[in-house]
Amino acid sequence: MTTTRLEAFSDGVLAIIITIMVLELKVPHETEWAALQAVMPVFLTYVLSFIFLGIYWNNHHHMLHLTDRVTGGILWANMHLLFWLSLTPFVTEWMGENHYAAVPTAVYGVVLLMAAIAYTILSRVIIASQGPQSKLKAAIGNDLKGYVSLAMYLTAIPMAFVEQWISDALYVAVALTWLVPDRRIERRL
Repeated sequence: MTTTRLEAFSDGVLAIIITIMVLELKVPHETEWAALQAVMPVFLTYVLSFIFLGIYWNNHHHMLHLTDRVTGGILWANMHLLFWLSLTPFVTEWMGENHYAAVPTAVYGVVLLMAAIAYTILSRVIIASQGPQSKLKAAIGNDLKGYVSLAMYLTAIPMAFVEQWISDALYVAVALTWLVPDRRIERRL
């Protein structure tokens, strides 16, 4: 089976996730600039989450273009990734509404970590199904960037209870690391 249906389904799920997130943004009832200050934490968390979802969509798209065929294992690994990404609106709203309190910030990190693990699993399942000469394996190599990102999430989660701003900085650092599309894959395309 080709990747067409998997791509279309994943694109649809991500579009719905983004739609749910934007619908959670509340419009202030006041008309002064100061009214925006109250919703700024929610808005900034939305921006970060939107960037993360965009990164996943972009890299998922590139990864599937290096995939020759889809197996049942790939389908389930993809569903695993989509599950964790589908929790993004919930943790985005929770963290933003509670002004980056420790527990919501840590749970936000757990969802980011689990999505990153799920993406890693998906890439490994694709590589295993495509064989030792996999185009994806050749493109990502040892995936140092991916493993460094996982380590940053693992550091950020407990830091939410010590120095919360460090957690936020690490989440932003991971996003900045991946903001540019994965050039390792783009070179193979």
